[in-house]
Amino acid sequence: MTKLRETVDIDASAARVWTVVQEDVPNVPKWSKEVAKVEQLDRKPPGKGTQYRYHLNLPGGLKETVEVEQTSWVKPKRCAGKFIRGPLKGTWSYTYSETKAGTHVVYEMDYELGGMLRFAGGLLAGKYAEGVRGTLTALKRYIEPGKAPTAKQDRDRVRRRPHTC
Repeated sequence: MTKLRETVDIDASAARVWTVVQEDVPNVPKWSKEVAKVEQLDRKPPGKGTQYRYHLNLPGGLKETVEVEQTSWVKPKRCAGKFIRGPLKGTWSYTYSETKAGTHVVYEMDYELGGMLRFAGGLLAGKYAEGVRGTLTALKRYIEPGKAPTAKQDRDRVRRRPHTC
């Protein structure tokens, strides 16, 4: 298994960062160039057991789809899950810690590549870590200037949005 750990400090509350990353999942493509689209695979509100399908744009022009299930949901401290379908096998987590300057975000992943990605292994691993770093930097740029919804705006929007699967 390959281990990946990346961090970023964001000038916003943990509740706000949590809202953007864990509750406004369909809008992840607004701040992650590696994610083309996200679909929720069940009809329940985000939480433990929620499943998503991510359509990814990977290095080298590769396009893949992965499905994940959230196995831990401790708002606004930690969300973790496992890959349930696609070329990635393993686990992932986001941890949020309040600091004097805002929120310290840690993304960790313990994974192995399967399918066609297995053959690109060594070449892709470094690019994948670079992509995660870039995604966390983009998340910071999305949240800090106020482009991202606040916790209240997001809750109101989620209540009005019909669930589609």
